[in-house]
Amino acid sequence: MTRLAVLGSPIAHSQSPALHAAAYAVLGLDWHYDAVDVTGETLASFVSSRDESWRGLSLTMPLKRDVLPLLQSTDDTARLTGAANTLLFDRSADALALRGFNTDVYGVTEAFREAGVDTLDRVQILGGGATAASVVVAVRELGATHALVSVRTPPKAAELVALGETIGLEVAVRPFEQQHRSLAVPDAIISTIPGHGAHGLSFAEPVRAASVLFDVAYDPWPSELATAWTHAGGTVISGLEMLLHQALAQVRVFVNGAPDATLPGERDVLAAMRAAIARSV
Repeated sequence: MTRLAVLGSPIAHSQSPALHAAAYAVLGLDWHYDAVDVTGETLASFVSSRDESWRGLSLTMPLKRDVLPLLQSTDDTARLTGAANTLLFDRSADALALRGFNTDVYGVTEAFREAGVDTLDRVQILGGGATAASVVVAVRELGATHALVSVRTPPKAAELVALGETIGLEVAVRPFEQQHRSLAVPDAIISTIPGHGAHGLSFAEPVRAASVLFDVAYDPWPSELATAWTHAGGTVISGLEMLLHQALAQVRVFVNGAPDATLPGERDVLAAMRAAIARSV
């Protein structure tokens, strides 16, 4: 049996096993996908102890960064963002190679496109961690030229400014209490703050009505921000959409070895994965 798993701590709440099980069922693959509680301290020993039945791993934070020293290669997106959420045990050559990928960027861009948002110019990003780095790259791919990053501690977001310079996106960083400065009504506001995080942020009704809210958090759902946006008649994109599309790209990696290699019957695979999410929420 081919084995895979999503790693993190805590991890019991993960939707990934249901998503991946649905995909492999449609593809006719007898693959088993678990959720395993693994911390940064135990990650290296877990990875090194996998036998030949293991095909790959999905990684949650902070493992997306902790895994990098263990990898023999990373794709361009993982190198750019400094985070890999997918590990492939590549046994296609004589020696085992641990290959890392970032499918979060794809998850963000596809979630926007599915909501009918194909282009962006000015955006605001809430939070400054690894997910924010993926969002920075994703919004640039959608054409954004300016991003305001709102964080609790601005110096910790310096890497996002440097990342913006690398990809041609002007990034300004402000503390949360100054989050309304510089961008009156952005095209989109993307929150990378965990769903249970108490941020106390509020936005004026004209902003909520005009700006698309993409809330990466999906547990609990709807989030406080999503509820506020709905009350103003605004457009809301759930983090479940990002989860769905990044998972599809992971399945591509595990089955075909690359995140852009289309699966056979991919439309049916995606439909089954979406149905699996609907059953779990």
